[in-house]
Amino acid sequence: MKFQDMQYIRISQEELEKGFEDLIRRQKEAKSGQEQFEIHREYYRFYGHIETMFVLCSIRHSVDTTDEFYEKENDYCDELAPILEKYNTLYGETLYDSPYRAELEKKIGAVAFKNIELRRRAFDEKLIPLMQEENQLSTRYDKLIATAKIPFEGEIYNLSLMRKFTVSPDREVRKAAQKAISDWFLSVTEEIDEIYDRMVKNRTEQARILGFENYIPLGYLRMQRNSYGREEVENFRRQVKESFVPFVGEIQEKRRQRLGLEHLYGYDNGVFFPEGNPEPKGTPEEILAGGQAMYHELSPETAEFFDFMMENELFDVLGRKTKEAGGYMTYLYDYQSPFIFANFNGTSSDIDVITHECGHAFQGYLTRTDEIREHADLTMETAEIHSMSMEYFTYGWMKRFFGEDADRYLTMHLEDSIIFIPYGCMVDEFQHLVYAKPEMTPAQRKETWKKLEETYRPWLDYGDDPFFSNGGYWQRQGHIFDSPFYYIDYVLASVSAMQYKLWMDRDYRDAWEHYLKLCRFSAGDYYGGILKEGGIRSPFQDGCIEAVTEGLRAIAR
Repeated sequence: MKFQDMQYIRISQEELEKGFEDLIRRQKEAKSGQEQFEIHREYYRFYGHIETMFVLCSIRHSVDTTDEFYEKENDYCDELAPILEKYNTLYGETLYDSPYRAELEKKIGAVAFKNIELRRRAFDEKLIPLMQEENQLSTRYDKLIATAKIPFEGEIYNLSLMRKFTVSPDREVRKAAQKAISDWFLSVTEEIDEIYDRMVKNRTEQARILGFENYIPLGYLRMQRNSYGREEVENFRRQVKESFVPFVGEIQEKRRQRLGLEHLYGYDNGVFFPEGNPEPKGTPEEILAGGQAMYHELSPETAEFFDFMMENELFDVLGRKTKEAGGYMTYLYDYQSPFIFANFNGTSSDIDVITHECGHAFQGYLTRTDEIREHADLTMETAEIHSMSMEYFTYGWMKRFFGEDADRYLTMHLEDSIIFIPYGCMVDEFQHLVYAKPEMTPAQRKETWKKLEETYRPWLDYGDDPFFSNGGYWQRQGHIFDSPFYYIDYVLASVSAMQYKLWMDRDYRDAWEHYLKLCRFSAGDYYGGILKEGGIRSPFQDGCIEAVTEGLRAIAR
């Protein structure tokens, strides 16, 4: 079904509660594991329909944040989401405590029961008002960012549409663009500080109600970290500091020389070539058509997937002034349909959408007929492997989008991916420090970020910029507000994707087959088992980061 024909119908609280209460009652009365599984199949359809309505509302709100109907519906869903979490947790408990659990585990897997346990530990009905407030704060931040009005060169732009100026080959243009962005953030920084301060205190209170000292353990539970914890993440960040930070320093020096600059400043951060970054050729429609041709050549599976996306109009990628910033892939259960949201802006990031978000969507499409819904309950450090690896697997088709600039794009993409690793770790460590000391003032949080930049990005110099030089950059990183502790998952997945990159350089077809295996396996095991199925090492394993660094150093010279 085409996206425009998918009908949004508000789910009432009464409908939600009655449906779950009926399922829970019948599960408790069931006389066998098989009977429970048949009821569980009904749960899949019931919960999937509710989720579909939530997702439809979210998409239609994000494509136009000024649409009054969907703004109100989004607010309603923010209020209802904790109620859904309550009943979903109660339902899961009936399975977890079932006398037929062993039989159910054979059907839906042991990982599903571990995840139920985590949800159970992360929820109490007392949290509902705080969770509702948390959602409201998140929506408030998202809308503030989405509706930014930045005057530049006689026009008004939002943050997404400013991107093309921040990567201009004209240094004065990008310097002016950064100042315009900085000025806008300065005008709203106190409001963002207030939103985040309330978020931190809200989340800390939720954690303390559950008996935790601070939000960090609750954040890990909510990120469904079912097979590793803070110690492994800290060890991973340590290895990144030892191996990747010096390596990125080499990449930055090479970039400085290539640009012919005496010194790199913050406004040079997104530029890789003196003549400017390579830009995709053609209109958005031509880019999508190019993506369709590429995926037809890549494999039968990707051809079928992309045709489905195009036929059902499951892309909304044109940048608009009232559109939410960023990009994402989501899934509509009722229609077994992935959906991709993005903001094309005429830069190479448009192609990243056709690779990164399509990696997510491809995996969702591959597994859409899997009856066991728990297999789709991916933790994000796994889900991001699908997307980041697809960026590398499509390298061979970049001439289709960049013409004679394809080699420059590949150089830029690889270097940018390498540069990202320390930044992603910095975002994660920042959040650990903030939630360990929720009493920090807004000024102290900015000072904390500034010190972390000295550790993770010592080459970065913002000059006299009054916002960025004083530790304000984190305020534009939406994950910090909307999805605490998510960002390290991008880094873990990047390291896994880089392993596929090194592998495909040796044997493309073998690497692709293992990637397909990983995608199809979905969440069929814990993180370590999933990586093993895909033929790659765990980023937590000592020596993995060093090995990946050395492999990339050999090809990034």
